[in-house]
Amino acid sequence: MAQRTTADETLPREELAAYLEELAAEFEGESEAVSIRVGNKNVSLNPPHNIDVSVETVERSSMLRGDRETVEIELSWKP
Repeated sequence: MAQRTTADETLPREELAAYLEELAAEFEGESEAVSIRVGNKNVSLNPPHNIDVSVETVERSSMLRGDRETVEIELSWKP
């Protein structure tokens, strides 16, 4: 059974940078477990030494909706 925890929010760039730094510090830490803050919940995961990484960017231009850019970063592994 899969358990999914999601949170969507809008952050200022400074807070986003702090969140990504916090995430990076978890992966760099001594512990094998990684604690990831998702909204108001912390999720504990156990990544191995090597992690699959996928980065995707999309740039869209639309006359009606305006320009839109997205970045998706996906980390995946088998514990």
